[in-house]
Amino acid sequence: MVTGWLSANFIELFGAVTGIVYVILEIRRNIWLWPLGIITSAVYMYVFASNGFYANMGLQGYYLVISVYGWYAWRRIQGAEHEIELSSSGVTEKGNPPSAPPGENPGNIAGPSVQERVTDVRRVGRATAVWCALAALVTWVALWFLLDRATDSPVPLWDGLIASLSVVATWMLTRKYLEQWYVWIVANAIAVAVYLAAGLYPTAVLFFVYFVMAIIGLREWARVRVRGSSERN
Repeated sequence: MVTGWLSANFIELFGAVTGIVYVILEIRRNIWLWPLGIITSAVYMYVFASNGFYANMGLQGYYLVISVYGWYAWRRIQGAEHEIELSSSGVTEKGNPPSAPPGENPGNIAGPSVQERVTDVRRVGRATAVWCALAALVTWVALWFLLDRATDSPVPLWDGLIASLSVVATWMLTRKYLEQWYVWIVANAIAVAVYLAAGLYPTAVLFFVYFVMAIIGLREWARVRVRGSSERN
């Protein structure tokens, strides 16, 4: 019986495992979360399509695209951090000290000190937060209407809400905004209740793990942010 259940739910279980590893890499701010996210999204496109969660199926397609962008964006952020580290140590990419502008003493040239380095964890500005909230609201209403009128989704309101919050949170992740964790906490809490009601038990367990890990991620990123701020003072 157990073997039969595992066989029938193998794809969903595989997606749950890769999804958990994805969040672990996200908490650690490891760039390899993005290629793993592509794999997880492909798996869950199948899972959600098979169970009528069309908004979340479409969301996985969005994840595929945003994962490519996130990979590119984080590589750029890492490149900028590398340049700051070289600059703070007083050397260039080629291992030479930076050259002084004409008329200046080379001894006075130095890049930002280690204490002046900015952590890669960012805080969202007020204007950006407002745009994110509006984007989530507009996306939710549009998806709710579409799912209710054009599909047989069993929970169009909640399906659309989970998808809209996830869209905004994933974009915030590409920018390394601390506040993305708050959005994930809300989205994952809703998802746990919805997927339990739909009988998607492995996925419900996965999103409960996501919920707990989002709290851990918030605390870890906040700690890194505070540590980075203290180093600059």
